[in-house]
Amino acid sequence: MANPTLDVITIGRSSVDLYGQQIGGRLEDMASFSKAVGGCPANIAIGTARLGLKSALVSRVGDEHMGRFIREQLAREGVNTDGLKTDPKRLTALVILGVRDDKTFPLIFYRTDCADAALDESDIDEDFIASAKAIVVTGTHFSKPNSAAAQMKAIQLAKKHGRKVVFDVDYRPNLWGLAGHGDGESRYIKSDQVTSHLAPILPLCDLIVGTEEELAIAGGSEDTLETIRNIRAISKATIVCKRGPMGCVVFPGAIPDDIEKGERGPGFPVEVYNVLGAGDAFMSGFLRGWLRDEPTATCCAYANACGAFAVSRLLCAPEIPTFEELQFFLRNGLPHRALRKDETINQIHWATTRRVGPGSLRAFAIDHRSQLEALADKCGADRTRIADFKRLAVEATARVANGRTGFGMLLDGTYGREALFRAADHPFWIGRPVEKPGSRPLDFDLENQGSLGAHLAEWPVTQTIKCLAFYHPDDDADMKVRQQRELMRVQDAARATGKEAMIEIIAGKNGPLDETTIARALAELYAIGLKPDWWKLEPQASAKAWAAIDAVIETNDPHCRGVVMLGLEAPAEALAAAFRVSAAARSVRGFAVGRTLWAKPAEDWLSGAISDQQAIDRMASNFATLVAAWDGRTT
Repeated sequence: MANPTLDVITIGRSSVDLYGQQIGGRLEDMASFSKAVGGCPANIAIGTARLGLKSALVSRVGDEHMGRFIREQLAREGVNTDGLKTDPKRLTALVILGVRDDKTFPLIFYRTDCADAALDESDIDEDFIASAKAIVVTGTHFSKPNSAAAQMKAIQLAKKHGRKVVFDVDYRPNLWGLAGHGDGESRYIKSDQVTSHLAPILPLCDLIVGTEEELAIAGGSEDTLETIRNIRAISKATIVCKRGPMGCVVFPGAIPDDIEKGERGPGFPVEVYNVLGAGDAFMSGFLRGWLRDEPTATCCAYANACGAFAVSRLLCAPEIPTFEELQFFLRNGLPHRALRKDETINQIHWATTRRVGPGSLRAFAIDHRSQLEALADKCGADRTRIADFKRLAVEATARVANGRTGFGMLLDGTYGREALFRAADHPFWIGRPVEKPGSRPLDFDLENQGSLGAHLAEWPVTQTIKCLAFYHPDDDADMKVRQQRELMRVQDAARATGKEAMIEIIAGKNGPLDETTIARALAELYAIGLKPDWWKLEPQASAKAWAAIDAVIETNDPHCRGVVMLGLEAPAEALAAAFRVSAAARSVRGFAVGRTLWAKPAEDWLSGAISDQQAIDRMASNFATLVAAWDGRTT
């Protein structure tokens, strides 16, 4: 028998969750929603991948935008999607959820003839099932004949190849037809029919996991100890009973005379924010230990901690911790019960779950507004032509990038709106400014929007927020406090809207620039809790200055994506020299340069001296020269 290449394959539901963002309101009154992958098996596939296991999902999605969202997000999370089929006849399942209070979580399943419910035996491939150490089957998918047959086939194949079978009871009464559409929150309705339906599955399992209510439906008794004994009478599986804030109890063998005598691990009492998805996080943590043959106490600790993370946050799969985050939590404990408010853990969570970014970045910066306005006025050109020129810059960038990754643009929404649309047609990293040009202290250019958060809510999640501050560590205290406050507003708004942030610091225009200036500035900003995904910094005169910057970044935020250098309208030859000076800097990952590339072509184009094509040619030539200088900086 070949060694498995996957740790676990989960089978069954995959949906899109839409979570109401107005906490404490009725679902009827929700005004905005957050979108996430949902469905017990999909959540567990993501959760186990985050915890370091090699996972896969067998399910179906529709041939539409929501189905593609699930597929793309699974891939971003590292989940194998070879078993995820696209169903051209059905829509992707949808769930709408809300948080009324710490005990009430209204939920509506939109599952009429949905893609994942159509799963059948044809979706189960023997070689694929044999490629995993274990499979996870779920109770909901035993409620329909076709999906039940699919899961039974998977179980039989797993047993044939000596693989483990895990059963997540995942009992949803209304998905068994026992409750109405408006009762999606219901977790338990006694049903002898469901109990008898699940009975033949239990002897085939190696691990059975459920809440007390779920085990009651599996074992046919509302007395928890009795129902566990009923399960043991027909199954040799390890039985895990989830008990909410009391943690869990595990029964690998004979059932004792007291439920408290089962094996257990530490519990983690936290503020309950939303219980939906906690079981999927729990299962992910337990499997991380169980499939690595960890002691039961360790499996329980992983599971209970992951469940604590889930109940303390709003969404399901997006809130499951990564293994780095989990280890940090288990090492350091919980400083307060409101886990979702812990800044250190939240930073680790963000940095270890954000989208994969470019390892290096060559960016054409044309987010300039005031400089191009002045240039248009000088040339006697209507300012509306600035938008046309920025579209030409997109064409020039695309020519040099030629479909390669690691290229990007800085574009604004004032004159670059159409350019932003066209840039999105390419695999570009895209940054977008929020600062008011030239402001010191920092102020925001919100394009007639009342608040930074409302402004950013309209941006695509793939756009990085860029904010320039003219900040010098020798500024007076009042100036620094005002600028620091505004930079923290940027970070808070970025996190709230799920976007990355690039903070640009220019110190040299407001004081002397020596080998310690920028390092001191960054240290001050890190000290107030600012941890941007990227820094954009002016070129440094020496390798020693870059080494100081490296040290500050690595000490304060090892997850920082890195530094890109700005140009300050320096000649290409000077920038090439600056690139070479930075060659040994571990944090420097690229450049984002503007006027060096477009200033002269823009002046000639705005004055009518050159055509569109000539402007594109010249900007592309300038950009290609700078790319070559960056790529060759170490030679």
